[in-house]
Amino acid sequence: MTRRLLLLTTTALSLLVQHAAAIGQETCVSFQSSPSSFSVVSGRRAAPVLIDQGDWPGVQLAAADFVADIERVTGVKPSFRNVTTSNLQASGSGSGTPIIIGTLGKSPLIDQIVNTTGLDVSSIRGQWESFLSRRVENPLPGVSSAYVIIGADKRGTIYALYDHSEQFGVSPWYWWADVPTTKQSQLFVSASGCSHGAPTVKYRGIFLNDEQPALQSWAQEKFTNGTGAPFNHLFYGKVFELILRLRGNYLWPAMWSGKFAVDDVLNQPLADFYGVVMGTSHQEPMMRSTPNEFTAGKWDYSSNSDAIKQYWLEGAQRARPYESIFTLGMRGFGDLPLSEETNIHLLEGVIADQAEILKEAFGSDVDISTIPQVWTLYKEVEDYYTNGLQVPDYVTLLWSDDNWGNIRGFPPASQRNRTGGAGVYYHFDYVGDPRNYKWIISTQLEKVHEQLSLAVARSSTQLWIVNVGDLKPYEREIEFFLNYGWNATRWTHNNINQYVSSWAQREFDVSAATATTITQIVGNLTRFNSRRKPELWNSTTYSLINYREAETVLAGWSTLLDASTRIYNSLSQSFKPAYFQLVHHPVLASANLANMYVSAGLNSARAVQARLSANDLADTVERLFNVDFDIETQYHSLLNGKWNHFMDQTHVVYDYWQQPMQNVMPPITRIQARKQALPGVMRVVPEGTFGSWPGDNRYNCRDGYNCPDWTLTINNFDDFNNRYIDIGAGGPASFQFTAVANASWVRLSTSRGSISPRGKVEERVFVSVADWSQLQDGANSAKITFTATSSGYQPLVANVNFVATKNVLPAGFKGFVESKGVISIEAAHTSRNNAVDGTTWTELPGLGRTLSAITPLPRNDQSFEIGSGPTVEYDFVNFNTIGGSGNLTATVYLSPSLNAATDQKPLALGVALDSGAPIRVQPVPASSRKGDPPGWGSANGWVANSINTQTVLFTGVTPGAHTLKISMVETAVVLQKIVINAGGLADSYLGPPESRIV
Repeated sequence: MTRRLLLLTTTALSLLVQHAAAIGQETCVSFQSSPSSFSVVSGRRAAPVLIDQGDWPGVQLAAADFVADIERVTGVKPSFRNVTTSNLQASGSGSGTPIIIGTLGKSPLIDQIVNTTGLDVSSIRGQWESFLSRRVENPLPGVSSAYVIIGADKRGTIYALYDHSEQFGVSPWYWWADVPTTKQSQLFVSASGCSHGAPTVKYRGIFLNDEQPALQSWAQEKFTNGTGAPFNHLFYGKVFELILRLRGNYLWPAMWSGKFAVDDVLNQPLADFYGVVMGTSHQEPMMRSTPNEFTAGKWDYSSNSDAIKQYWLEGAQRARPYESIFTLGMRGFGDLPLSEETNIHLLEGVIADQAEILKEAFGSDVDISTIPQVWTLYKEVEDYYTNGLQVPDYVTLLWSDDNWGNIRGFPPASQRNRTGGAGVYYHFDYVGDPRNYKWIISTQLEKVHEQLSLAVARSSTQLWIVNVGDLKPYEREIEFFLNYGWNATRWTHNNINQYVSSWAQREFDVSAATATTITQIVGNLTRFNSRRKPELWNSTTYSLINYREAETVLAGWSTLLDASTRIYNSLSQSFKPAYFQLVHHPVLASANLANMYVSAGLNSARAVQARLSANDLADTVERLFNVDFDIETQYHSLLNGKWNHFMDQTHVVYDYWQQPMQNVMPPITRIQARKQALPGVMRVVPEGTFGSWPGDNRYNCRDGYNCPDWTLTINNFDDFNNRYIDIGAGGPASFQFTAVANASWVRLSTSRGSISPRGKVEERVFVSVADWSQLQDGANSAKITFTATSSGYQPLVANVNFVATKNVLPAGFKGFVESKGVISIEAAHTSRNNAVDGTTWTELPGLGRTLSAITPLPRNDQSFEIGSGPTVEYDFVNFNTIGGSGNLTATVYLSPSLNAATDQKPLALGVALDSGAPIRVQPVPASSRKGDPPGWGSANGWVANSINTQTVLFTGVTPGAHTLKISMVETAVVLQKIVINAGGLADSYLGPPESRIV
């Protein structure tokens, strides 16, 4: 079928039927002719493709791919000729209407066309990596008409070719994710062609890292005969092509088990041949693979500088013939800080020596300021810089995130005119505190955009590099990172979904409606996995008793899995492998893991409650643990094992930051199924407690014995409109039960039931109010009596109190209403939004743990005095205060952003109640850049929790209508949620669900 894709022009996305399959480009390709179109393939005839033999080797290679891509789409292979201006007419190669490819200043063929026709190339001449294409009449002697594809430089031409290929319908992931190419019988390009100016970010790259156990094992199997270095030129050839098809241009190669320039002597020249700029990671100076190449003694510049300088000189000399970016500075072995004795003076000496080494390697006739150099401000190195360490102005300063996607800093306004510029080192994968995350996608595109848009706003666009671990399974996220760096004007906070929709249509050839469903799947998948990375999950991550949190989380996974499965089953066999890799596998594997952990938590709880169902849950955990390996095996079996080893990463039950050496099943327990529980045959467990009745349980009350009956509460503005009570078996005896309420306004979902160890071992009874209008204002009390009868046992009785509170709103009130002592608010649901000086709190759709987030836009360096900035207001009514004290607390749930401006201008906002003075909230302390800020770390720190909560106290508050006001002080604060505690706040991971709005 014809692809229907959302294509982004420079101003808007529009649906273009019968046009190209590409993401974000201005289209110039169609599959139907028009009066002014140029035929690439029509009537089983293809336009010949011509290129000057003097053009760059990488352009020649991309042109060959261009020809192969045309054949992939149409089944027709164009003729492909290397020609010169002198032999073109003699050879007859120009007959017909050819496609002519070339680079300005490198292709005499193109230069002649420009000179003889007057073709205007001023828009791209001298512009980094830019290109244009046009239909040109009489471009050369003997050629009546041609479609010319012209690059301003080597990569400009390469990108022009791959841009067309993608629009033809060839995914950049055709090999790396097995995306099929939809066949077309005809291909046309518009006479006006396509064009693109200089990219937003000059150098855009990926970093292959932490390559064991997956990438290295796979490469060893697929690119060697079992011996030799796995990361050889055969491997890197695939990587280089992918990078260029994605409009990237830069690579930090695999480092822990590789020596890029040594493992295969073809690696370095091959990168240059393709046109990929090579570098080395933040810890590998001067184009050397330090973890593996350095063998000349101790890695200590104080005592072994001569050997280290010689080592660096050899690296610079080896890299001199090739396009490279030299990493400067020095870190300790194993990506650790240097010794405590390291000081600014020593590191300034290191960088000065590295400058002298470059002079020696490149010769005195080369101005070393023209050699690209980068210094990465990673961890403690940022502290050196902020404390005065100086580097030459021409060196790019690469600011790092905190390894968890929160950028630590940007250049202040006074330093944004450095000739070397600034950039960003970002992470989709990490090994280290507080936990490795290497297994599966756990990054939101919305978060990536939010952070990188700040980099654009603060002129950090010289170089972007992202740690992608094994490369797979971060395909979609890698493409977005590079695509946004290629043209940041195309993607805004409002159209991330359109990016994913276009991606889905390109990759799976689905309708716009199906692509919308896939977009929702991807959005929820990445939201669920970024709330807390799967490596940090355990059996009590989500509350098992409060706000129905765990069951709501599992319901979300179930809905997601059902939707993904329906799409997977609807696809043709040719598209299923790609969809499985890119969407279905992470949904399937993550949903299974989430179910396993929650089941383990419920197993433990129910064992303490003496419930026989604990044993069924133990069985469930064992089954799901085995399913986890089945899913891994299914991935490895795809396409006859093409991607074997890519899911080797262990991920089940971490006990500290480092990966477990083997997947370990979560602990489970069992009760003795043949022995009756001491209190009798029936277990009664009301919602909201780990306790159980009858009998003693340490959760039934503070003392744990002789505890009163449990009291369930509900109100007329409740989140769920009911409560539940679980009735279950406590051993081998079957029983029948009845449920009777002593008030007519109580509605029970059932009044009787049967429980059997060999059948239904549990039944959930829902309790609600039949008609709120029949209740009096305030508290209304009732009692529900459960009676169990079983052959050979005395009747067993347990009571549960039920209190329904009917609250009355103030006249005319509109806003959020307290329920059970809590008002929970999604930040985007404002009552009023007041802009100041053109800055306003703006919703970031999809970002965050629950719904979305808001942040002041546009992002600039503007600050406001507390209370005077853009303000959002939330009207709410409370019926209670904490313990009747007149106190309320308001907790703001903030994205874990850092003080990315300066510590003199840390993130801050104001929080006020009604007409009270605003309280300054500063989520991240101004502190040394050497380490992470207080509260950041540990398995329960705010980066692991993916939220930074800050609480303020309000005193002297009376029940009634109020307004909470949140004002901007410094930009880049991202607010997701607000929770006001009026005395009923219970523990949970995500916070209470949003309160009712009237």
